[in-house]
Amino acid sequence: MTGLDVKALPAELAQGQLLVLGGGYTGQHLAASVRRLGGSVRVSRRQPEPSSDDLTFDSRSGLLPPPAALAGTTHLLVTIPPDPEGHDPVLQSLGEQLQQLPLRWVGYLSSTGVYGDRQGGWVTETSAVGPPLQRRSAARLACEQAWQASGLPLQIFRLPGIYGPGRNPLLSLRRGEARLIHKAGQVFGRIHRDDIVGALLHCLALPPNQRPPLLNLVDQQPAPSSELLGFAAHLLQCPLPPCQNFEAIAPQLSPMALSFWQENRRVSNQLLTEGLGYRLLYPSYREGLRACLSVEEQLPGWGNQG
Repeated sequence: MTGLDVKALPAELAQGQLLVLGGGYTGQHLAASVRRLGGSVRVSRRQPEPSSDDLTFDSRSGLLPPPAALAGTTHLLVTIPPDPEGHDPVLQSLGEQLQQLPLRWVGYLSSTGVYGDRQGGWVTETSAVGPPLQRRSAARLACEQAWQASGLPLQIFRLPGIYGPGRNPLLSLRRGEARLIHKAGQVFGRIHRDDIVGALLHCLALPPNQRPPLLNLVDQQPAPSSELLGFAAHLLQCPLPPCQNFEAIAPQLSPMALSFWQENRRVSNQLLTEGLGYRLLYPSYREGLRACLSVEEQLPGWGNQG
């Protein structure tokens, strides 16, 4: 199975009801793919469009989907991050209801940040976690553990930076917002949104006993952000912004921006690609950015930007 080249839903999902809690960038794309293939899916959002049939779920304000809307859910994907206190908002608000559902599969999207800093070394699913340097990664690890303790049929997916149409360095370059920052030896992992969806559907097509409880979803090529930006500039045939040395500009970065540069690791996808046989649609940022450009160029106003 290659990315979104799937022609039919996994049989298990075709006969069930998918609920996606968290209708953001990835969640909405999975829902759209399942619908395109003829599947039944509901999606939650904090503020659904009035014309949609999305469910309302905002744990901070206490707006929860009614129990009747969850009835019959057989498959659940959770994309919602930890709350400000580091707890999982789904388990906190809906944990008891979930235990009453006929769930056959629960997917939880976590972060490769739980592996902490490895000074550029490789990690796999069998590597010990942490200790995470970042508070958000520690919260992710706590949420993973809470889901594991739930007893539900859980599969955890650890993701690096996500990119795809509408979220990629081609756009920041065209807007004049890109920064070319160099830090010796620093690399980042990434995954195209289509390969997240493709990998999730691939796992659902496997027999339950062949689904690993933990899986890294990353592409084949960890790389410096400067390399990624350089390739984006090549595709656009535009100049790069001036190169900035990380050590020189670190005091000017926001705490959030700075945190991304404090950890350095390479995350293996060997289990996904060799163990489970999933063939990446975009093995590296090169294929992924080319695909992004082909989409962006078709959007209204592209030729008037820059």
